[in-house]
Amino acid sequence: MSTRFVLGMGGTVDYELRWDPAVLERLAAEHGIGPEDLDLATPVDSVRDLVRSLLAFVRDGVGGERFVASSDIVEAVAARFDTEVTLGGTCVRAAIAMDVLGLSSTLHLVSIDDTVRRLLPSSVDHVSSAVQDSRDPHLIVQYPAGARVRVGDAELVAPHPNRIIYANDPPHRELRIAADLADALRTADVFLLSSFNVIQDPATLESRLLQVRDAMRAMPPDALVVFEDAGYHVPELSRRVRDEMVWTADVYSLNEDEMQAYLGRQVDLLDAATVAKAVVELHQLVPAPTLVVHTKYWALAVGQRAAALGPALLGGITMASTRYRLGDGFTADDYADTGAMSPRASTQALTTEVTHLLGPDACVVPALDLSDVARPTTIGLGDSFVGGFLAALARP
Repeated sequence: MSTRFVLGMGGTVDYELRWDPAVLERLAAEHGIGPEDLDLATPVDSVRDLVRSLLAFVRDGVGGERFVASSDIVEAVAARFDTEVTLGGTCVRAAIAMDVLGLSSTLHLVSIDDTVRRLLPSSVDHVSSAVQDSRDPHLIVQYPAGARVRVGDAELVAPHPNRIIYANDPPHRELRIAADLADALRTADVFLLSSFNVIQDPATLESRLLQVRDAMRAMPPDALVVFEDAGYHVPELSRRVRDEMVWTADVYSLNEDEMQAYLGRQVDLLDAATVAKAVVELHQLVPAPTLVVHTKYWALAVGQRAAALGPALLGGITMASTRYRLGDGFTADDYADTGAMSPRASTQALTTEVTHLLGPDACVVPALDLSDVARPTTIGLGDSFVGGFLAALARP
């Protein structure tokens, strides 16, 4: 019998910008932006604010997600670049990744239009809380390591490749729960939870958490619940979701940016003692039964199920690495080719040491050596990790 997956809680239509530093330089000049104006934390209330924010992300080589005051800002910036329209959202990208390996799933959506209907794989079913078609696009920007942008008299050089998301998505922000979610969950083997990070109103968040909890009562008692964390549009709401999910989810998953946000500091991901200390501290802050952390250098699990999750961690790494190498449209053969690749010797040694430091309730898997990828894709890597992680649960 095939594994039955229900993946929530919402998808998006994405405008993926083709990286073009000349356009960014023109936008900075048009809006009088100098190096002193760059700000990672600035509210994005105008095109100027978005450019200030984006250039700060490039300067620091980091990624993130930011709320935009209006979708008109997204449209205005997208109009200046070559743009590809794709589907996003953790559950949607995970479903697309799983479809590559022949695994079907049911999505919970909060918005839909003809673009979503056209781009979803035929193997992917859905339930939806949308009462009419709508589109509120997310602006996705990825930049390569070494990207150079001149701002005033300074030249910004990105130390790492990464991606940024800008969005104003009312259906996603409301995250209304479909009435037939409970019916979809009655036969679910695995339920993926995500997307609570976009809610901005505490009362709305409480209502949605309660509705999901009620729907989950229909699940089989042995179903696995996986929660994928994210960057919160209202950071103060992160703790409430964490407090709910540490007892709701069997597996609580997050990436390096979210780990560092919880810890309130940067973590040297290539120093074994620092990593082990950070993971122990993180598990105290996020006391889920099993905690998963996935980064560009390794993925690990600690807690009750950690020893059994090695294949799932490797599946996540392989799927994310395939997307990093090839972007959209890769095949099962491409996934297999990625799986035949090896990690760097230094990363393998690092993960061995971290495993030793964390003890028997930990499993650490090194990332693959992707140093020769000339044009990497940095959009959707975490989502693809989730898809590969879940797919490995259903495959030998």
